[in-house]
Amino acid sequence: MKDNSLSNILNQHESKEQIDGQLYTLNLGPTHPATHGIFQNVLTMDGERILHAEQTVGYIHRAFEKISERRNYSQITTLTDRMNYCSAPINNLGWHMTVEKLIGIKVPKRVDYMRVILMELARIGDHLICNGVTGMDAGAITGLTYMFIERERIYDMYEQICGARMTTNMGRIGGFERDFTPKFHELLKDFLKTFPARFAEFGQLLERNRIFMDRTIGAGAISAERALSYGFTGPNLRASGVDYDVRVAEPYSSYEDFDFIIPVGTAGDTYDRFMVRQQEIWESIKIIKQAYENLPEGPFHADVPEFYLPEKADVYQKMEALIYHFKIVMGETDVPKGEVYHAVEGGNGELGFYLVSDGGRTPYRLHFRRPCFIYYQAYPEMITGSVISDAIVTMCSMNIIAGELDA
Repeated sequence: MKDNSLSNILNQHESKEQIDGQLYTLNLGPTHPATHGIFQNVLTMDGERILHAEQTVGYIHRAFEKISERRNYSQITTLTDRMNYCSAPINNLGWHMTVEKLIGIKVPKRVDYMRVILMELARIGDHLICNGVTGMDAGAITGLTYMFIERERIYDMYEQICGARMTTNMGRIGGFERDFTPKFHELLKDFLKTFPARFAEFGQLLERNRIFMDRTIGAGAISAERALSYGFTGPNLRASGVDYDVRVAEPYSSYEDFDFIIPVGTAGDTYDRFMVRQQEIWESIKIIKQAYENLPEGPFHADVPEFYLPEKADVYQKMEALIYHFKIVMGETDVPKGEVYHAVEGGNGELGFYLVSDGGRTPYRLHFRRPCFIYYQAYPEMITGSVISDAIVTMCSMNIIAGELDA
């Protein structure tokens, strides 16, 4: 087994780059303009070259899993959207699907399609920020500025669904609290009409830009074998050449109804990760169009009064509605005993929820499978031997989000 310890690396190392004849230790983080969140990398440097890296996480650990053991199932929704806050609706809706799997709820087809539209909008927003910031970290800030405008348009649509923009608390167990509003329809139609041209401009700015390509091709490369060994999923795995996507491998929310491809790279480097996300945005647009054009008629919530707040007028006038309202708000609903795992394709890969119920009103155990936490362990290997500037763009292209890293 190869010895990657710091002492072994230093003993074998000969350098012509040392400053004043010695190596240096550099703290990249925990708070640093180049880190995308609060986490630390202690780097052993030979001049500009990275010889060894050791990461430290946990600076914003908020004990979500332990808190969940003292919260009812509906209240846990507000914890999930504080993980990957760049695509919060995917977290919310993935959690709702997990609870539905446990208690055996079958949601209407309309709910499936509504969820697909919102999850793909969230994926677009997530990828826009990741790729926009990757461009910025390579020295091109213009693209990020314009893509932020497009993300704000997605947030405007979130507001029509739930009244919030970033930490969305979107949807309910069994569906949604309300149907799409007329304003949402207007905003979505305008987005589908105008966004492709604007996004194409962003692609023209960076995809074949010689400076950007020179800065990203070969930076932070990882092979398919190593990526699988670390447990990579999502765009970071697909950039290494493995076409695994939860939406295809284990379809949920009627994803089997839609025609789309899974973009796959070859080199597993920063450029491939950037390009996979670029292509995924185009595929998300295709999925949204299909779901919206074929949006089924019907209810926007399953018939589960134990989890769906009744109309306020009924609460004031009907005893049954008042009872359900009280039970939902106070978390007085017992759920069946059971153990389930449900995963969705999050912005960063397989976002999973392992839920154990002992038949009470709160989870006995809940574990979040957070993609960031799993693939961040590979970061030292990916940057060892490179220079600081490569380490920065590599970190960004992996889309390491501290909220998901330290849940």
